[in-house]
Amino acid sequence: MNVPRRFLAVTLLALGLMALATPVLAQSSANVEPDITIRQEEDRTIREYRINGQLYAIEIQPRQGPSYFLVDHDGDGNFEREEGDRVAVPQWVLIRF
Repeated sequence: MNVPRRFLAVTLLALGLMALATPVLAQSSANVEPDITIRQEEDRTIREYRINGQLYAIEIQPRQGPSYFLVDHDGDGNFEREEGDRVAVPQWVLIRF
């Protein structure tokens, strides 16, 4: 009978931790949605994507031709052009010297 009690205790502990973590996860995921500013210029539409006021991507849709993105991968203000179905791979800084 010792095993079922341990299983029950571990299960109840896990459910309690999940209940505590749920509001934190819901709150953090609510802040992830970007603010999008759309500007119409003479020959193109520009969408600026911001999170917490920080501009991280610009989508440019010319009147004719495919759209492309300018993306600031590391937050230094330098935007790099990306086209097509290219996927941006997450890049984290682990150690700086």
